[in-house]
Amino acid sequence: MTISLTDIRSISNENLCSILEENNFPSYRSKQIKNWSRKIDIVEFNQMSNLPKRLVNFLNDNFCLNKSEILSKQRSSDDTIKYAIKLYDGKVVESVLIPSNGRVTACVSSQVGCSLDCNFCATSLLKNMRNLHYYEIFDQIMLLNDEAKCYLNSTITNIVFMGMGEPLLNYKNVLKSIDYITSDFGLGISFKKITVSTSGISKTIKRMADDDVKFNLAVSLHSAIEETRNIVMPFTKSFPLKKLVESLDYWYKKTKRKITFEYLVWKGINDDFKHIDSLIEICKRVPSKVNLIEYNSTDNSDFKSADIEWINNYINVLKENKIAVSLRRSRGKDIQAACGQLANKY
Repeated sequence: MTISLTDIRSISNENLCSILEENNFPSYRSKQIKNWSRKIDIVEFNQMSNLPKRLVNFLNDNFCLNKSEILSKQRSSDDTIKYAIKLYDGKVVESVLIPSNGRVTACVSSQVGCSLDCNFCATSLLKNMRNLHYYEIFDQIMLLNDEAKCYLNSTITNIVFMGMGEPLLNYKNVLKSIDYITSDFGLGISFKKITVSTSGISKTIKRMADDDVKFNLAVSLHSAIEETRNIVMPFTKSFPLKKLVESLDYWYKKTKRKITFEYLVWKGINDDFKHIDSLIEICKRVPSKVNLIEYNSTDNSDFKSADIEWINNYINVLKENKIAVSLRRSRGKDIQAACGQLANKY
């Protein structure tokens, strides 16, 4: 019978100290073990060169290191690189490196598959298998950072939780991974360079504000009209716009940081002035900026990108109302790496 060992990174420093002392090892070894286990190239305890052999044997008998590895990569004509990352149990997530204007942004995943049912998104067609552990998210980013140095001649400068999964449904692991990645033993990256994108889990948005998180918040809105939003994102029936706006208002009052609304414009769905006016109402209620996103086609033929005329209408009317707006061009479309296209088709 195969015995499943516990990843040592899932054990707190305090508990590891106790385990070591109970087995006649000095507690200071806990710090050494933790320091080694964070390194992306350390995949077994035998590599921890300053540990005595008896301790290494003890660790081998009782614990494991469930490190992730790159399974495949694809490079786009625009230099975007998509990665399939294999987890310890054989499951796979996708991540993307996006070089642009002197920056390298890592788009990372928080779940295997997705919990939600957004009709326009290829990832939502995947079965939600499980949440990523905090150390799997950390490994994912550290692997991508090594790749960025190798292929893009830069370290990661920005991180967006916009890959596979809904980050706020894996809240504790996402927060702990961010604590790790901003630390000295991670990338030491500023919280201001990290954005967590949610489809609108209002209760957890309030919780984040209470927890005084330091990263940026983005919300996939796509319509400020309840009926339309429920059609394109059916799960939002459980998270009505009124509750979402209340949570965002609460977020701003607690953090004093603007929200970014991510917004796709589709032909025959939200390409009219009624939708534009509704978006403006929300933006005037909650200090925010709007990031219009170029739609990337998936297998759902009901969704087609709106004519450029309507993209420009959104931009012009938002600007007239003194609301900051930008248009994000898609990157990596030719390798199915653009927003909404991650579907494990590697």
